[in-house]
Amino acid sequence: MSNDNQKTRSANEYHLINADGHYTEPGDLFTSRVEKQFLDRVPRMEYIPEQKGDGWILDGVASPISFGMNACAGLPPAEQTSWCRFEDIRAGGYDPQARLNEMDADSVDAEVLYPTPRLSMAMFAQKDPALHLAMVRAWNDWMAEYVAYAPDRFAGIPVIPNHGPEMACAEIDRMLGKPAIRGFLMGCYANGTMAPAPEDDAVYARLVEAGLPLNIHVAMTNVMPGVHKSTLPGWGRFFDAPNRMVQMIFAGIFDRFPELQVVFAETDCGWVPYVMEQVDNNYNRILPTRPDIKLQGLPSEYIARNFNFTYMTDSFGIRNRDSIGVDNILWCSDYPHISADWPFSWKTIQASMSGVTQADRHAILCGNAMRLYGFGK
Repeated sequence: MSNDNQKTRSANEYHLINADGHYTEPGDLFTSRVEKQFLDRVPRMEYIPEQKGDGWILDGVASPISFGMNACAGLPPAEQTSWCRFEDIRAGGYDPQARLNEMDADSVDAEVLYPTPRLSMAMFAQKDPALHLAMVRAWNDWMAEYVAYAPDRFAGIPVIPNHGPEMACAEIDRMLGKPAIRGFLMGCYANGTMAPAPEDDAVYARLVEAGLPLNIHVAMTNVMPGVHKSTLPGWGRFFDAPNRMVQMIFAGIFDRFPELQVVFAETDCGWVPYVMEQVDNNYNRILPTRPDIKLQGLPSEYIARNFNFTYMTDSFGIRNRDSIGVDNILWCSDYPHISADWPFSWKTIQASMSGVTQADRHAILCGNAMRLYGFGK
């Protein structure tokens, strides 16, 4: 595909990178790409008369899934609704040229893009290996076509299959080398569970060899999504990441792969110094009676070396950035989800950046994303 967006950008042309944005996938993404035997089981979009809007029909989920809150950024609060028609949403979620226009309106130079969460959950949780792989490959192929439209402005993050490391590594190899592929997304461990296993090391070895980060969006999961019922919106962002981080450290992953970089997307970062202090304290107290858990370094050292965190609104985290590590923090907007301040992201950024040095601002707003995802190279 030939267009002006194929031109290479130099490093000094990046000033603001959204390290966590999202697609709004078209309703026929899966049905137009999988083999005939899977057509009635892959996600598809249908009009839901009682809701007067479109929704996703997911295999194993009783009720249709709305997407309005995943596509309402920039709308007045009175117009934000769970149910809407797909043709009424902004086109940038599925049209890369429209997305570039929307990015320009928000002064965003590049974006790291993730699936709509409940679609990715449907892929992660699918127990039929053949169907799981068909869904993952369909989504990855659609995503790869999208980000190839403007390789210097998009970071494509393919989904890693989770029905064994052989399948996972084969899909990683299939996607490597495609334009704008800059990391990989892990929903649960490659072995298919929520617990790390030695056989997963093959996946980490592939990523280290490729020099690409492992990305975890909000939380790991291997269960099917449901209708939003929580009375505490966003609660999941606060609980999984600290525990998952400690789990990975004590599994010895970073002793075996010290160069592996992990990005926790949309988890904020103000909690990180507390976790660093507490896990070190407990490790030092328990180690004399548990020599089997001995690591090559302190847990906090792995957090500082191997983990990165994206935030949307976290003034506390920014004030305490030196305790987190300035090089570990990446700004994100979550566009086009309800969390985004599009097209006024700079107002939110400025509100939390008072007193922050220019060097730290550059690192958080674009420099760290450039280093992790290879923008400007």
